Amino acid sequence: MTHMHITAWLVAAILFFVGASMYKGNNAKGSKIVHMIVRLFYILIIISGILLFTAAENIPAAYNVKALVGIIVIVLMEMILVRSKKRKSTGALWAVFALAFVVVLYLGFSLPQGFDWF
Repeated sequence: MTHMHITAWLVAAILFFVGASMYKGNNAKGSKIVHMIVRLFYILIIISGILLFTAAENIPAAYNVKALVGIIVIVLMEMILVRSKKRKSTGALWAVFALAFVVVLYLGFSLPQGFDWF
């Protein structure tokens, strides 16, 4: 299940950056398609995250924080894409997204269900 979750957020992150660059490049039709696919991956991330969360027997508080920050990352991804589509400024959202993404990666890889890299 961990591999499914990592694959889902990795593909979603790649598609997110592709979609954001397509909105910036005025490719309306292609960016709309990519945006809809990214939304599908949001659902896969949330479902696999819930399955991982419920699979843990003794859930430390850090898993709750990781789940909350993970949801914030997904919300920020969607907000950036929507604001890019409307041609509004996204600078502050990108900064918060970068910070939240680093935090969720650190928590995800350092907790017992993640990989032992840290």
